[in-house]
Amino acid sequence: MTRFKPPLIIATLMFAAVLIYAATKPDVFRVERSISIKAAPEAIYPYLSDLHQFALWSPYEKLDPQMKRSFSGAPSGKGAIYEWEGNNKVGHGRMEITAANAPSDVMLQLDFFSPVQAHNLGEFRLRPQGQYTTVTWSMSGPAPYLSKLMTIFFSMDQMVGGQFEEGLRNLKARVEQSPASS
Repeated sequence: MTRFKPPLIIATLMFAAVLIYAATKPDVFRVERSISIKAAPEAIYPYLSDLHQFALWSPYEKLDPQMKRSFSGAPSGKGAIYEWEGNNKVGHGRMEITAANAPSDVMLQLDFFSPVQAHNLGEFRLRPQGQYTTVTWSMSGPAPYLSKLMTIFFSMDQMVGGQFEEGLRNLKARVEQSPASS
Protein backbone atom coordinates (compact mmCIF):
# COMPACT_ATOMS: atom_id res chain seq x y z
CA MET A 1 0.00 0.00 0.00
CA THR A 2 1.31 3.45 -0.95
CA ARG A 3 1.80 5.82 1.89
CA PHE A 4 0.25 9.29 1.74
CA LYS A 5 3.05 11.89 1.30
CA PRO A 6 1.82 15.28 2.64
CA PRO A 7 5.06 17.22 1.85
CA LEU A 8 4.89 16.21 -1.82
CA ILE A 9 1.21 17.14 -2.05
CA ILE A 10 1.82 20.47 -0.31
CA ALA A 11 4.73 21.27 -2.66
CA THR A 12 2.60 20.37 -5.69
CA LEU A 13 -0.26 22.56 -4.48
CA MET A 14 2.10 25.48 -3.83
CA PHE A 15 3.61 25.12 -7.32
CA ALA A 16 0.12 25.04 -8.84
CA ALA A 17 -0.86 28.12 -6.82
CA VAL A 18 2.13 30.05 -8.20
CA LEU A 19 1.20 29.06 -11.77
CA ILE A 20 -2.40 30.10 -11.24
CA TYR A 21 -1.38 33.37 -9.58
CA ALA A 22 0.89 34.20 -12.55
CA ALA A 23 -2.07 33.76 -14.90
CA THR A 24 -3.95 36.50 -13.02
CA LYS A 25 -1.24 39.12 -13.64
CA PRO A 26 -1.96 41.89 -16.22
CA ASP A 27 -1.44 41.15 -19.92
CA VAL A 28 0.62 44.33 -20.35
CA PHE A 29 3.33 46.10 -18.37
CA ARG A 30 4.38 49.72 -18.03
CA VAL A 31 7.45 51.20 -16.39
CA GLU A 32 7.63 54.98 -16.02
CA ARG A 33 9.93 57.48 -14.32
CA SER A 34 10.05 61.28 -14.35
CA ILE A 35 12.49 64.01 -13.43
CA SER A 36 12.40 67.80 -13.35
CA ILE A 37 15.14 69.50 -15.37
CA LYS A 38 15.92 73.21 -15.16
CA ALA A 39 15.75 73.89 -18.89
CA ALA A 40 13.23 74.55 -21.62
CA PRO A 41 11.92 71.53 -23.57
CA GLU A 42 13.78 72.84 -26.64
CA ALA A 43 17.11 72.36 -24.82
CA ILE A 44 16.28 68.77 -23.82
CA TYR A 45 14.51 67.51 -26.95
CA PRO A 46 17.66 67.07 -29.13
CA TYR A 47 19.10 64.58 -26.60
CA LEU A 48 16.00 62.43 -27.09
CA SER A 49 15.18 62.84 -30.78
CA ASP A 50 18.74 62.22 -32.01
CA LEU A 51 19.71 58.63 -31.20
CA HIS A 52 23.40 59.54 -31.61
CA GLN A 53 23.01 61.56 -28.37
CA PHE A 54 21.94 58.54 -26.29
CA ALA A 55 25.57 57.66 -25.62
CA LEU A 56 25.89 60.92 -23.66
CA TRP A 57 23.34 59.97 -21.01
CA SER A 58 21.86 56.47 -21.40
CA PRO A 59 22.80 54.05 -18.60
CA TYR A 60 22.73 51.16 -21.09
CA GLU A 61 25.74 52.54 -22.94
CA LYS A 62 27.98 51.93 -19.91
CA LEU A 63 27.05 48.25 -19.57
CA ASP A 64 29.29 47.19 -22.47
CA PRO A 65 32.06 49.56 -23.64
CA GLN A 66 32.73 47.16 -26.56
CA MET A 67 29.12 47.23 -27.76
CA LYS A 68 28.69 47.44 -31.55
CA ARG A 69 26.40 50.27 -32.61
CA SER A 70 24.95 51.24 -35.96
CA PHE A 71 22.68 54.05 -37.07
CA SER A 72 20.45 54.17 -40.13
CA GLY A 73 17.35 55.87 -41.43
CA ALA A 74 16.79 59.56 -40.73
CA PRO A 75 19.60 61.41 -38.90
CA SER A 76 17.14 62.29 -36.11
CA GLY A 77 13.43 62.35 -35.44
CA LYS A 78 10.93 60.03 -37.07
CA GLY A 79 12.62 57.19 -38.92
CA ALA A 80 15.94 57.36 -37.03
CA ILE A 81 17.18 53.85 -36.20
CA TYR A 82 19.76 52.65 -33.68
CA GLU A 83 20.86 49.02 -33.48
CA TRP A 84 23.18 47.48 -30.92
CA GLU A 85 24.85 44.18 -30.19
CA GLY A 86 26.82 43.54 -27.05
CA ASN A 87 27.43 41.36 -24.05
CA ASN A 88 24.67 39.56 -22.13
CA LYS A 89 23.91 42.74 -20.14
CA VAL A 90 22.87 44.73 -23.22
CA GLY A 91 22.09 41.94 -25.66
CA HIS A 92 21.06 42.62 -29.21
CA GLY A 93 18.31 45.01 -30.20
CA ARG A 94 16.99 47.83 -32.30
CA MET A 95 15.03 51.00 -31.67
CA GLU A 96 13.32 53.25 -34.14
CA ILE A 97 11.73 56.63 -33.58
CA THR A 98 8.16 56.22 -34.79
CA ALA A 99 6.94 59.72 -33.91
CA ALA A 100 8.69 62.92 -32.91
CA ASN A 101 6.70 66.01 -32.01
CA ALA A 102 9.17 68.78 -31.21
CA PRO A 103 9.69 69.72 -28.44
CA SER A 104 7.23 67.59 -26.48
CA ASP A 105 7.22 63.87 -27.42
CA VAL A 106 9.39 61.10 -28.85
CA MET A 107 7.90 57.64 -29.44
CA LEU A 108 10.08 54.56 -30.01
CA GLN A 109 9.58 51.01 -31.20
CA LEU A 110 11.94 48.85 -29.12
CA ASP A 111 12.83 45.41 -30.44
CA PHE A 112 14.97 43.16 -28.27
CA PHE A 113 16.35 40.03 -29.95
CA SER A 114 18.59 38.64 -27.21
CA PRO A 115 19.09 37.60 -24.44
CA VAL A 116 15.27 37.62 -24.47
CA GLN A 117 12.97 38.54 -27.30
CA ALA A 118 10.50 41.37 -26.71
CA HIS A 119 8.78 44.11 -28.70
CA ASN A 120 7.87 47.16 -26.64
CA LEU A 121 7.04 50.83 -26.97
CA GLY A 122 9.15 53.57 -25.47
CA GLU A 123 8.16 57.16 -24.93
CA PHE A 124 9.70 60.43 -23.78
CA ARG A 125 7.33 63.23 -22.77
CA LEU A 126 8.49 66.77 -22.04
CA ARG A 127 6.12 69.10 -20.19
CA PRO A 128 7.21 72.67 -19.33
CA GLN A 129 6.55 73.95 -15.82
CA GLY A 130 7.94 77.44 -15.43
CA GLN A 131 11.75 77.37 -15.62
CA TYR A 132 11.67 73.57 -15.44
CA THR A 133 10.59 70.74 -17.71
CA THR A 134 9.25 67.45 -16.45
CA VAL A 135 10.74 64.66 -18.55
CA THR A 136 8.98 61.29 -18.37
CA TRP A 137 10.56 58.13 -19.75
CA SER A 138 8.31 55.11 -20.13
CA MET A 139 8.27 51.65 -21.67
CA SER A 140 5.25 49.43 -22.13
CA GLY A 141 4.45 46.20 -23.85
CA PRO A 142 2.78 42.83 -23.74
CA ALA A 143 3.32 40.52 -20.78
CA PRO A 144 3.13 36.93 -22.02
CA TYR A 145 2.67 34.14 -19.49
CA LEU A 146 6.42 33.58 -18.95
CA SER A 147 6.85 37.27 -18.15
CA LYS A 148 3.96 37.13 -15.72
CA LEU A 149 5.57 34.16 -14.01
CA MET A 150 8.93 35.97 -13.77
CA THR A 151 7.32 39.07 -12.22
CA ILE A 152 6.29 37.01 -9.22
CA PHE A 153 9.98 36.77 -8.34
CA PHE A 154 11.50 39.83 -10.08
CA SER A 155 9.92 43.25 -10.40
CA MET A 156 10.20 44.66 -13.92
CA ASP A 157 9.44 48.07 -12.45
CA GLN A 158 12.38 47.86 -10.03
CA MET A 159 14.82 46.40 -12.58
CA VAL A 160 14.07 48.75 -15.47
CA GLY A 161 12.86 51.66 -13.34
CA GLY A 162 16.23 51.99 -11.64
CA GLN A 163 17.94 52.23 -15.02
CA PHE A 164 15.42 54.85 -16.17
CA GLU A 165 16.11 56.86 -12.99
CA GLU A 166 19.86 56.70 -13.63
CA GLY A 167 19.40 57.73 -17.25
CA LEU A 168 17.17 60.66 -16.33
CA ARG A 169 19.71 61.83 -13.72
CA ASN A 170 22.43 61.62 -16.39
CA LEU A 171 20.25 63.57 -18.84
CA LYS A 172 19.52 66.23 -16.20
CA ALA A 173 23.23 66.67 -15.43
CA ARG A 174 24.12 66.85 -19.13
CA VAL A 175 21.38 69.37 -20.00
CA GLU A 176 21.81 71.59 -16.93
CA GLN A 177 25.58 71.82 -17.55
CA SER A 178 25.02 72.81 -21.17
CA PRO A 179 25.25 76.54 -21.97
CA ALA A 180 22.11 76.20 -24.14
CA SER A 181 19.93 75.44 -21.10
CA SER A 182 20.73 78.71 -19.35
